[in-house]
Formats: sequence, structure tokens, C-alpha cells
Amino acid sequence: MVDISEVTASPSPDLLTPDNCAMLFVDHQPQMFFGTGSGDRTAIINSTVGLAKAAKAFDVPVVLSTVAADSFSGPILPQLADVFPEQKIVDRTTMNAWEDLAFVEAVKATGREKLVIAGLWTEVCVVLPALSALAQGYEVYVVTDASGGVSPQAHEHAVQRMVRGGAVPVTWVQVLLELQRDWARTDTYEATTGVVKEHGGTYGLGIVYAEALLGAHAAG
Repeated sequence: MVDISEVTASPSPDLLTPDNCAMLFVDHQPQMFFGTGSGDRTAIINSTVGLAKAAKAFDVPVVLSTVAADSFSGPILPQLADVFPEQKIVDRTTMNAWEDLAFVEAVKATGREKLVIAGLWTEVCVVLPALSALAQGYEVYVVTDASGGVSPQAHEHAVQRMVRGGAVPVTWVQVLLELQRDWARTDTYEATTGVVKEHGGTYGLGIVYAEALLGAHAAG
């Protein structure tokens, strides 16, 4: 029941902010993409890079991780590495990143309790660390369009399993706009609209069109 006297114009603490979350990118590698069949792989790449640029724009700490990069899966997605050229990549033998000490220590070092995670495959390398982090008290947000499974069924069942475990499914544009949240925030306005124009499809094209007709700040 709402107590009208307590209602204020303030955001929910459940919202993602640049100061309360970290982003985890798990196993966006060639061998994993080869086996991905839940959706268009080019679209997953676009969403992954868009999400990475959102983290960069808002200075959100990130953890990049691969599995068996030198022996089987290949290097991390080049476009992702290009966003964070100085970032150390945690390579693992474990399918569950949360069973790798270096990965967990990297997550702990961010100091954040909300984890935004994307990866390949959803049903293995995303669901395992997501459930493991949830079991240890973290809040987990799964970026479904920057993740993929071997089939639509595998991806969807993994998302359902994580939701039942307490995870929240989100999309990369949702994360970006939740971080911005107010078009009056001029420090990140240009970066936000820039990411949308580059990776937001027709939404980005709409911003290009609006700016052409109405000026540089037509988006908000």
C-alpha cells in the first residue's frame, strides 16, 4: 500500500547506475560463436560491442574472460578487445567462470554488488557463473541479446533457469539508457547517443534524422 506522504521524485535502488554495477563479458570467442545458433550472430556481436561501449562511456568496471583461448576457443572478440585495449583478460580452464579464482578476484576487486553479465553460451558459460554469483549474494542482470546459446531452446531455457534463480533479464540498450536515465546529464549525453547511432539500428538512425532536422540535442 502506498503512503502518499512518503512518495518522492527519486529513483529505485534497484536501478543500475555507473556507481553500483560491474559488467562481465564471458567467452565471446570464435569457437563459441561458431556453435551459436539461438540468434543472428552478427546481431549478438553488435549488442556485445554496444554493451561494452556503454560500460566505457560511463566508466563502469568490466571483467573480460575467455576459456581455453590458446588451445581451443581462440582470442576474445577483437571488437570487444578494442574497446578496452589495456584491460587484462582472464583466461580459464573452467566452464564455470565462478570456479576460477582469478575471475572471482577480478569481480571482487570492482567492489560492485550488481553484476551485468553477457556471454557464450547462455546455457553454460553464462548460467553457471550467474547462479553461482546469485548464491553468494550478488544481484545479477543477464544481457540476453549480447548472449547466445547453441539453439533458441537452449538459450531460452537458460534464461528461464536464471530468472527462477533470481537473475533479471535485460537488453544492452536498456542497460545503456538506464545508466544515462536523464538527457540533462550532459557529461554522458554525446557518448550515449553516439553508441546508439553506431549500434542501435533504426533507433540510432532516428537520432541521426532528428539531429539533422532539429539540432544536436534532439534526442532528449
